[in-house]
Amino acid sequence: MEGVWIFHGTNGRFASGVFTGSAKAEEWIHKNRLTGILTFYPVNTGIYEWAVENSFFTPKKEEHYTPEFIGRFSSASQAHFHYENGERA
Repeated sequence: MEGVWIFHGTNGRFASGVFTGSAKAEEWIHKNRLTGILTFYPVNTGIYEWAVENSFFTPKKEEHYTPEFIGRFSSASQAHFHYENGERA
């Protein structure tokens, strides 16, 4: 699956790095002793649609179809790694 790795630093409001491979991302995280989460995002689709299509999430409530819900949706099923001071936790 085509995608990118996005790093979100602890308490960061926006992503602070986008990488085509996790190795390059980990080099940068380690070099800068960063704390946060590195997550894989498939491209050309929203995470909500990706999770529904892959049976990671099944909408059950009316609110699950609202723009507000879809716009803030995230999935723990995405590949992701936690880092503390540049080291994978």
